[in-house]
Amino acid sequence: MNRELWTCPECGHRFVTRNMWHSCSNYSLDHHFSGVDTRVRETFDAFVRAIEANGEVTVIPQKTRIAIQAQVRFAGCMVRRRWLLAHLWLTRRVEHPRLTNTEKFGEHSYGHRFRLAHPSHVDGALRALIAEAYRVGLREHLQR
Repeated sequence: MNRELWTCPECGHRFVTRNMWHSCSNYSLDHHFSGVDTRVRETFDAFVRAIEANGEVTVIPQKTRIAIQAQVRFAGCMVRRRWLLAHLWLTRRVEHPRLTNTEKFGEHSYGHRFRLAHPSHVDGALRALIAEAYRVGLREHLQR
């Protein structure tokens, strides 16, 4: 199931399908963290470290969000002045004290949003959900 990803010749981003629509832009992480509380960047770094503990990922800063990709984009965040709105794609609905919203995308596809304001908010329960989301990012759920 790990077929080669298509790489856009303009921006260098990788996608599951050839010529997939995208914003075709490149931004820096600094673009997102300019003018925000330094704790937000520390929280982002803790979130990314928790994701990277599962394996290799690509962090993709975009205009309004930061996407995180293994084979597919399975996590990300939107930077706010005093917190991080972190996203995970899971195949089931979950509960967590920092969960702010869950959106159903299909029969076994849920987008979960978490409000994280401190590195300690990346707790053991969230790390377990991150590990589960990472497996979605590897498309393991399609190999059943």
